[in-house]
Amino acid sequence: MAHRATISDLAEKAGVSVSTIDRILNGREKVRPATAARVLAAAEELQFYAMPVLRERLNIDRPRIKLGFLLQQSHRTFYQMIADALRIAADESPDPVDIIIEHIDDLSPEAVTTRMLALGEKVQALAVVTAEHARISYAIETLAAKGVPTYGLISELTSACGTGYIGLDNWRVGRTAAWAIAGLCKRPGKVGILVGNHRYRCQEMNESGFRSYCREHGSEFTLLEPLQTFEDKSIARDVTEQLLAREPDLVGLYVSGGGMVGVLDALKAAGRSRSVVTVGHEITEHTRNGLIDEDLALVMAHPISRLASEAIAQMRRDLVSGASLSKRMIGFEIYTPENI
Repeated sequence: MAHRATISDLAEKAGVSVSTIDRILNGREKVRPATAARVLAAAEELQFYAMPVLRERLNIDRPRIKLGFLLQQSHRTFYQMIADALRIAADESPDPVDIIIEHIDDLSPEAVTTRMLALGEKVQALAVVTAEHARISYAIETLAAKGVPTYGLISELTSACGTGYIGLDNWRVGRTAAWAIAGLCKRPGKVGILVGNHRYRCQEMNESGFRSYCREHGSEFTLLEPLQTFEDKSIARDVTEQLLAREPDLVGLYVSGGGMVGVLDALKAAGRSRSVVTVGHEITEHTRNGLIDEDLALVMAHPISRLASEAIAQMRRDLVSGASLSKRMIGFEIYTPENI
């Protein structure tokens, strides 16, 4: 059974005395707004059982926060789903929050940087899905200098000033993919790895975890060098077709980035869907059908509703409390042909 946070836990987290929390709960003390905000932020993080009472007793106006989210191409189902989940999470948030969601089709560092800086002028904190690049780090540092923190959403980002993160533990995701392929392949052999772009830190960590597991438990498999799909289904199909032609004894395929539609088309056209154990990411119409048809062996997915609510809650907590930017790891979901 999970530990229920106590008054002592809350006092320690908020940096106040137990007697102060007791007096607040019993309506015997008024506190400064900064202290009240700190106590409420700590209570939210601990999921303190008396949150409604705390809010009533503190009797403060919760500041309305404006958050920005810069997502990738609007035509991609995954990012449409995230946008929808963010809107729902904002509407259902117990605290006042406004969000601005923008999609960007041009994923070049120059274009992303321009959009980050423009969106940063409108919001108090920004979450972005993008690849690592010096220009992106510059944008993060520029926004930080203006008091606007940046969070990597789904894929971590780095900068001299520090960034937050909301997403999966991608190293564990990669190890899980390797565990599945090593366990489901009927014989050892070559395993292909497809990534969208090497600059996505999430995909680099996926590959790192994948190789880590195989070094420990799958030394009988030969891991090929990763191939890039650039998150494009047409390129993904071409790359997969070339891989299948070049490696007739391929036994496994880990698709760490986008382009799954093209990958599945190539496997079907080559008649290799059942002989190559394929593991991919995210539940969409195409991956769902791939699992049902057993063209895919396993899919790991973000719990999108939780990702959205955690992102909004964490960004808001950090802003209100003034704490350093948080890195929020959430658990991933696993789907197979038997539980889809």
